[in-house]
Amino acid sequence: MQRPVPALQNSLLEALPVSDYALIAPHLAQVELERGRLLYDPGDLIDAVYFPHDGVISLMTLMENGTAIESATIGPEGALGLMAAVAPRQSLSRAIVQTPLKAARISAERLHEAWEKSAKLRDLVDRHTEALFGHAIQSVACNALHSVEARFCRWLLTCHDRISADTVALTQEFLADMLGVQRTTVTAVARQLQEKGLIRYRRGVVDIIDRAGLEGQACECYGVIRRTYRRLLPR
Repeated sequence: MQRPVPALQNSLLEALPVSDYALIAPHLAQVELERGRLLYDPGDLIDAVYFPHDGVISLMTLMENGTAIESATIGPEGALGLMAAVAPRQSLSRAIVQTPLKAARISAERLHEAWEKSAKLRDLVDRHTEALFGHAIQSVACNALHSVEARFCRWLLTCHDRISADTVALTQEFLADMLGVQRTTVTAVARQLQEKGLIRYRRGVVDIIDRAGLEGQACECYGVIRRTYRRLLPR
């Protein structure tokens, strides 16, 4: 193992006082979703909110020609669709399960009812919105300015933080979409990192071998995004 196994519970749910959590607890359903499950497309009404416990959800920005690139990720530190607690919302991006996901799901309607009664929940929604916005705008700069290798390392670390294993099961096509590059580029970069002893790359599987080494190769955006979440959200 490259790090202690994290306590993978949802930080937002854990931050709620007992009385506030009691407002939503009867309406939470525990779900397990497979990799690749589509949760929302742009324009879809957000009718359910997901609080991940273990796993990663990707927010993808889509172009008219069908290309896509990841703009943010959501894991146990946050929630998907949380702004629907305030008022009905349509999704602005494609939300897709990036790794096998364990999460708590609640209807947006039930969460809105709790939001109206809980000042703590309203504060968490505001803080999470700010953190996710910071994540997205950092990703814009990262995708434009940093090398594919540095971004690949950042992405692997971001994923590693949100799962309970050192093995990430991902297809070459999925990785290419995450990084906005061709599949051949993904293969070349993965082989370079493998030659450096940082990962082991097999078809559809990446094993994290040297986390510290990955941190040394990743761009500054990994640390910037991580500090933003730590500043704004409970740990």
